[in-house]
Amino acid sequence: MTRIDGHLLDPRRYPGPRQLSDHRQLADAGHSEARSRSDAFAALFDPTTFGHIESLGIGPGWRCWEVGAGGTSVISWLAKRVGPTGRVLATDLDTSWQTRAARSPLEVRVHDVAADPPPVEGFDLVHARLVLADVADRERALAAMLRALRPGGRLLVEEPDAELQPLACPDAHGPAQETANRLRHGVRALLAERGADPAYGRRLPRLLREAGLRQVESDVYFPLASPACAALETATLRQLGPDLAAAGLATPEDVEHHLANVATGGLDLATAPLISAWGRKGSA
Repeated sequence: MTRIDGHLLDPRRYPGPRQLSDHRQLADAGHSEARSRSDAFAALFDPTTFGHIESLGIGPGWRCWEVGAGGTSVISWLAKRVGPTGRVLATDLDTSWQTRAARSPLEVRVHDVAADPPPVEGFDLVHARLVLADVADRERALAAMLRALRPGGRLLVEEPDAELQPLACPDAHGPAQETANRLRHGVRALLAERGADPAYGRRLPRLLREAGLRQVESDVYFPLASPACAALETATLRQLGPDLAAAGLATPEDVEHHLANVATGGLDLATAPLISAWGRKGSA
C-alpha cells in the first residue's frame, strides 16, 4: 500500500474505486518503495499504537485480530505480549509482506474485512490502523470487527484525518514549502477521486459509540519534522508522480524539484494527524 496523509492505496488489497491511502492503490510500485513506506509507518505510529494497546491491558493469553496488517511490526509486538498461550491473527488482502512462515501464536490469513465473514473467534482485542478510510464499505468492515469481539473485548481503530491538517509543510515560509503544499493538495485530490475519505478519522469516536461500544475514548497524534515523514513523502511522490502528471495536478519537474528539496533535509514535513479511538464491547 502506498500511504500519504496516513492513507494506503492498493488495488490488490482494496480493489475498486475507493482505493486510497493505503493509508494501497499504489501497490504496483517497486518493493523497495513499499518497504520504505512500511518502515516509515512503523517509525511514525508504532509507539502510539503500542501505548494504546498497553493501556487496554493486553497480557498473556489474549486473542488478538490485526486487521489489514500490511507488515510485521505490530503483529510481532502483539505476539510477544500474548505469549505462547495467546493468539494473534493477522489478515490482509495481500500478504506478500510476510517473509517467513508464521509460528505460534501468530497466524497470517488472506481476508477482506469488508466482504468476507469475520473470524468466528471471540477476540480480546481487534485493531486496525490506516485501513478503514480506504475501504469501500466502511460500515460493513467496522461491523465485522465488532462481531469478532468477545463480550468485554476491546476495539482500537486508528485512521488519518487529512482535513484537520492538510499541509505537507505547516510552516509555509518559502517557495519550497509552498511547492510541497501544492503537491500535497494534488495528492489529496487524486486520492479523494479514488474513493478516500480524508475526514474519516474524526468520526471514529461517534461511530464507536453508535456501534454500542462503551468507555469510548480518542486522541490525536501529529507527526512533524521526523525523518520518517521525509521517507514517506519521498516514497509516495516517487510512486504517485506519474499519476499526478496524468491528472494535470503537477508536472514531472514539480515532483523532481520537490523530491530534491526533501533530500536536503530542510523541509519540516508533516503527515496527516492519526486519530486513535477505542472502546469496550458490552457484556452479552
